[in-house]
Amino acid sequence: MNPRDLSASTALNLEHYWMPFTDNRRFKAKPKLVTAAKDMHFTTAEGRQVLDGLATLWCVNAGHARPRIVEAIRRQAGELDFAASFSIGHPLAFRLAERIAALAPGGMGHVFFTNSGSEAIDTAMKIAIGYHRLRGEGTRTRFVGRERSYHGVNLAGISLGGVPANRKAYSGALLPGVDHLRHIHGLSQNFFSRGEPVHGAELADELEERIVALHDASNIAAVVVDPVSASGGVLVPPKGYLKRLREICTRHGILLVFDEVITGWGRLGTAFAAQHFGIQPDLITYAKGVTSGAVPLGGVIVKDSIYETFTSGKTPGIEFFHGYTYSGHPLACAAGIAALETYEEEKLFARGKSLAGYFEEGVHSLKGLPNVVDCRNLGLIGAVELAPRPGAPSGTRAYEVFEKCWDKGVFVRPVGDSLAFCPPLIAEKKHLDQMFGTVAEVLKGVA
Repeated sequence: MNPRDLSASTALNLEHYWMPFTDNRRFKAKPKLVTAAKDMHFTTAEGRQVLDGLATLWCVNAGHARPRIVEAIRRQAGELDFAASFSIGHPLAFRLAERIAALAPGGMGHVFFTNSGSEAIDTAMKIAIGYHRLRGEGTRTRFVGRERSYHGVNLAGISLGGVPANRKAYSGALLPGVDHLRHIHGLSQNFFSRGEPVHGAELADELEERIVALHDASNIAAVVVDPVSASGGVLVPPKGYLKRLREICTRHGILLVFDEVITGWGRLGTAFAAQHFGIQPDLITYAKGVTSGAVPLGGVIVKDSIYETFTSGKTPGIEFFHGYTYSGHPLACAAGIAALETYEEEKLFARGKSLAGYFEEGVHSLKGLPNVVDCRNLGLIGAVELAPRPGAPSGTRAYEVFEKCWDKGVFVRPVGDSLAFCPPLIAEKKHLDQMFGTVAEVLKGVA
């Protein structure tokens, strides 16, 4: 089927849409168009079924077109399509915030809504600066991110993030006052680790030994880390690494922010990675799985003491001069409540945890195949890393594997020289067998 003519009555012109994070010329020469999705599968414009091995973009945790979520959006659109959150409100935003707070680590009972993870990071940075300023520590304006981390694509997010391709075109416009810890990948003794690698907890000490020593803690507002650097290639933290970061931040009065846009909502078998690792951050950013991707929604979960610092003042008026037109959008909140109900009723967080061992076996079954140099996993997130193709741009071999897998009915995502796996929590063993079996078949035929 020609995608420019999907039916006798509907012509599709591909020219005018400038697609994000896409080789537009390559796509338009050979489009991958989906027209429907249900549970674990896409339906393509040609009528083929393609297994969604990445929860589309790390977000469709409950699977596609789940009835409760679909009906909640439909009903809400006919009842209250939009109401702003600037000095007026609607009930669903308060109900969803209550449900999120109940799932968060103890002492984190307040929720600020955004529309995406990128906006959530921007919001968290503003909260951190405002918090320190209200406490009389207005010099704390510096931030610390990490190499190969991903925190969205707003200028604040790419300043904080450490993916070189996202940063290089905007180097002159990035925020000043941002430093980076080294990434947590590359220790040869950790290759092919199952779960958290044994070696490397001491990498956290760089925060104290180099960055605090260089800038002084009195100038540092927060350290922001993605517990698993998913979009950086699925980089799993070494055992004890995050605990050490927490201890150093506490010792120096620095806030610790967990970017859980991907690791939240059951990906590691708990509501948030913070609970999986037993770490208490000061702020948690979230998005994606909170609505199972059905409607854009993100936000920041805030430690009670931070919220109270903003709201306990005696001066009346707005406490935090920040927000978005669509913060707490009614349709997004309806989808969020329905998604959380679906997770609870179907026990999907526990299901993800019970499937993690089988998923791990699938990831590591790729060891020994041509060009495979590492396999990594934690919970229901994993990756296989491929050797770069000599003389070719970074990621060339992984992209070829992605395209061939798509043609064979499986969607996995190339991330640099790695292929990432992140199936919906409703996945069954047969789906994992298909995904890893297809990847293995393709790897055997790619030079």
